[in-house]
Amino acid sequence: MVSTRRFWLASLLGLTLALGPLPARSADAPVVVFAAASLKNALDEATAAWGKETGKTAKMSYAGSNALAKQIESGAPADLFLSADLAWMDYAQKAGTIRPDTRVDLLRNAIVLIAPKDSSATLDLKPGVDLDRVLGDGRLAMGNVDAVPAGKYGKAALTALGAWDAVKDKVAQAENVRAALLLVARGEAPLGIVYASDAISDPSVKVIAAFPVDSHPPIVYPIARMKDSANEDAAGLLTWLRSPAARPFFEKQGFSVVGSEKKS
Repeated sequence: MVSTRRFWLASLLGLTLALGPLPARSADAPVVVFAAASLKNALDEATAAWGKETGKTAKMSYAGSNALAKQIESGAPADLFLSADLAWMDYAQKAGTIRPDTRVDLLRNAIVLIAPKDSSATLDLKPGVDLDRVLGDGRLAMGNVDAVPAGKYGKAALTALGAWDAVKDKVAQAENVRAALLLVARGEAPLGIVYASDAISDPSVKVIAAFPVDSHPPIVYPIARMKDSANEDAAGLLTWLRSPAARPFFEKQGFSVVGSEKKS
């Protein structure tokens, strides 16, 4: 218990250093957004446009959805949470840290197999695929398969295709999907599983195959306002992110916009 407490205190300290001095939770403070790492490019551009339009500001904190949900539960001040899967938003809701009536499914994504841009690897991701042969002595970069959404989706897909058992001992598990992307971009791993949006964001990698959509659970990004948020600009930003004005920023990075239906 003591070690667990020390771990989360250290995590919160690291978050504070990453964000800089955290604003007070007041109506005139920047909107603090905790968002899945895969959203960085799209959300940076979208919130910048929102700020230009409204004169408001947002502070962004990106990490694995699992880490963010735990940090929020431990008291890290956030106004909005945008998760890369339903499970970690469910976790936040069960923990009582979000306002359920503000929760909506915002975006969809896909997972793909990537390689460094100069790779000659080719593969057809179908049942019985021999991924182990293509990997050779190399590693398969993925988000943590037990916690990071992209890692969980990737494991589910490989299991459905009958490839997991052959490669599970060659997986390089990263703390979030962008860290997995970086391993491939640097040539430290010959293959990686990331979101389609991540592959678009980095010209150092290329997509060699897309996973069948029925090989894993649907990839849905829900968003919600935090229960303790006192910043009314958070409601405005959430509404704007669901509006047609925000759509181009997400679609440019490979996301599709679900719409505004509320999660029951």
